[in-house]
Amino acid sequence: MTKQKLLLLDGNSLAYRAFFALPLLTNDSGIHTNATYGFTTMLQKIIGEENPTQMLVAFDAGKTTFRHESFGEYKGGRQKTPPELSEQFPYIRKLIDAYQIKRYELELYEADDIIGTLAKQAAAQGTEVIVVSGDKDLTQLATEHITVYITRKGITDIEKYTPAHIEEKYGLTPEQIIDMKGLMGDQSDNIPGVPGVGEKTAIKLLKEHGTIEGLYEVIDSLKASKMKEKLMENEELAHLSKKLATIYTEAPLTISLDDLAYPGPNEESLLKVWKELGFKSLIEKSDFEEEQTEQAALSFEIIEKVTSEMLQPTMAIHLEIENEHYHSCEALGLALSDGERTVFTTIEDVKNNEALKAWLEDPTKKKFIADSKATQAMLHRLNIDLQGVEFDLLLASYIMKPSISGDDVATLAKEFGYNAVQSNEAVYGKGAKRAVPAINILAEHVSRKAVAVWNLQPVLEEKLKANEQFELYKDLELPLAHILGKMESEGITVNVDTLEHMGDELKEKLAVMEATIYEQAGETFNINSPKQLGVILFDKLGLPVIKKTKTGYSTAADVLEKLQSEHEIVQHILTYRTLAKLQSTYIEGLTKEVHCEDSKVHTRFQQALTATGRLSSTDPNLQNIPIRLEEGRKIRQAFVPSKKDWVLFAADYSQIELRVLAHMCEDPALVDAFKKGMDIHTRTAMDVFGVAAEEVKSNMRRTAKAVNFGIVYGISDYGLSQSLDITRKEAATFIDNYLASFPGVKNYMETIIEDAKKTGYVTTILNRRRYLPDITSSNFNLRSFAERTAMNTPIQGSAADIIKKAMIDMAARLKEEGLQTKLLLQVHDELIFEAPKDEIEILERIVPEVMENAIQLLVPLKVDFSYGSTWYDAK
Repeated sequence: MTKQKLLLLDGNSLAYRAFFALPLLTNDSGIHTNATYGFTTMLQKIIGEENPTQMLVAFDAGKTTFRHESFGEYKGGRQKTPPELSEQFPYIRKLIDAYQIKRYELELYEADDIIGTLAKQAAAQGTEVIVVSGDKDLTQLATEHITVYITRKGITDIEKYTPAHIEEKYGLTPEQIIDMKGLMGDQSDNIPGVPGVGEKTAIKLLKEHGTIEGLYEVIDSLKASKMKEKLMENEELAHLSKKLATIYTEAPLTISLDDLAYPGPNEESLLKVWKELGFKSLIEKSDFEEEQTEQAALSFEIIEKVTSEMLQPTMAIHLEIENEHYHSCEALGLALSDGERTVFTTIEDVKNNEALKAWLEDPTKKKFIADSKATQAMLHRLNIDLQGVEFDLLLASYIMKPSISGDDVATLAKEFGYNAVQSNEAVYGKGAKRAVPAINILAEHVSRKAVAVWNLQPVLEEKLKANEQFELYKDLELPLAHILGKMESEGITVNVDTLEHMGDELKEKLAVMEATIYEQAGETFNINSPKQLGVILFDKLGLPVIKKTKTGYSTAADVLEKLQSEHEIVQHILTYRTLAKLQSTYIEGLTKEVHCEDSKVHTRFQQALTATGRLSSTDPNLQNIPIRLEEGRKIRQAFVPSKKDWVLFAADYSQIELRVLAHMCEDPALVDAFKKGMDIHTRTAMDVFGVAAEEVKSNMRRTAKAVNFGIVYGISDYGLSQSLDITRKEAATFIDNYLASFPGVKNYMETIIEDAKKTGYVTTILNRRRYLPDITSSNFNLRSFAERTAMNTPIQGSAADIIKKAMIDMAARLKEEGLQTKLLLQVHDELIFEAPKDEIEILERIVPEVMENAIQLLVPLKVDFSYGSTWYDAK
């Protein structure tokens, strides 16, 4: 018989630990995921290590418990849960369900009481019990059969409390932990304790007298002291505090131990949640197999050569590419289908077949494709200029359902009820097992994709028209894919010598910085070792300790930033770390991405990824080059024109999202400020702080800027307090003052939420939709996140629409003017071109003209531009 092992987890405590242990993270839909990710990694680790037979995650049911009857201020000092955490609780519950772990909460009782009751019952039956929490109160439950795991650093570093460990650590029994809490109190739960009694005093008293009751039995005989006075004055408080700190182990549960069997995760459900949350690393590491739908037979032919007779005026094609890195990997084969006949041919035929090449390059021949940009880029490498793309499954799916995760044809097809395609993973395998299958299996897989595209084209185009989104798809996203494909294939030249020279300079600076740090420390040590650095900062230099970890002192960036005023060494350490990251991540990392054939990087623009419509880039991510530090900005010096006597020309929209906000909310003050060309952050500071323009100080403008952009991104008082390093109360005041100063913004926020509740979605200027199924949820956290999303998506999405439209208009204008200038990159709100010097005068005229008139707003769009011999010089 399998030995029973029960794992009981404190849901609220672990979620909080995970949230504050990890930086704020969001997935592609804008949902915060740091707590969810931390919670998941903890579950993975502890399930893998402990192999439980039974599991339960307990949650607090609400703010009011039976303890409030004894003490109304119980837990009264706690700050309001940050909305960035609140919105994650529904996803944590969804994860728990996917793991098939029982979860439970009970009105008027805390998670601790549920855990205590079940632990006691299980231990009585001889079951091994493990309790996992971030709250040391639960250590009082430790017995021969119950071990309490308390998370320390982060959420996976655990200290195991047994009666022996508690004896070693405190010199107390587990039962005495309650008395210790009764005497010293607990600030986090607002348990008062006896004023003036700390942990050391409480332990000393309990070692001498056993319990609080034992202490007060002999209190009169104790030697006179201030401590005795405090104890006598607060006897009632001590007994009350002990009562509050005692976990109730007789809670009236409606579940029993028989309900807690743990069968293991539902792999399909867990994969679905992980995909929704964007946990790619967890998906890649897992051994889960996706369930495959049984497929009907498919009629297709494997042929040696595509003939002219096979090529119809309209066909679906699918070029199978080895993996997502289509600028460097290989193509595997091509399938074509007209709905009646489907054929598969080899890449050799694609390379050498003039008839097929002519058909692919003919703009009058209509092609339906799964991913036109990837196909175009790969065919470009085969010296074929793809034209005539009429349908793109990826883009149509993305516009219809922006939350779709993945670009596999099978994934996209299933979203619209078409199940006749297997996933790539099912055909090729996964990880180390991945391999190209036999030709007949490959040919069928690729043919099924072509047929799927053919069958889905009328379905999706009809849906787009019904949604009034066909123009967005046909006039914006489809032509943009062609432009992006050309930009990717063109690439941008990188001077590797410049990068290497920068790397050498950074190494020298790091060496100088290292020597300076050693001098200030008075000795040499490993700066990259948190343990050694902690000893220097806190033991030797005596800096105030802000946070401790399992191995000593925390030297995380947020800790060091708070210590900058304490000692000059701290700033040098922060700079050292920044320079070291520039060296490893950007200098060395970027060098690896340069193609040796043409000395260029060919980034991939992700057109169907973000829920707002924004473009992103990968391999390399050119939108992520750090430019706050001069050394980071200098990395742009390595980006140069591909031809002699050419320059790079950069043009970017000034404060485009704030201008879109002004257009949408029609706030008179905002509109007036932009029309008059005022500095919007200064204007905001004037209104928020109630001062004249000349009285606006730099810190006021900085605060105004943070609030301005915070409003655009739906920031909370918690988020603003973190970015400005102020209290949440101060941050809330700034936000309130802003909304009072710009009532049109407040009205816009209220109206857009109401409209979203009626329709279930919000739209951008060009009718891009973002669906918000949780906007009417009864769950406060889900609803709150949906409301913030409703406020900021139309702004961010409209800004994305504008720059995409500008790219299309610019491509047309460059062709119309007969210029050699090429558009190379889009980075945030910026377009980067390379151009011959004799075309600069024309670009100075037409680029701002085209970009500023891409879409007409109530306020003028403003474009700043410059040019130079490198990207750095063009800024």
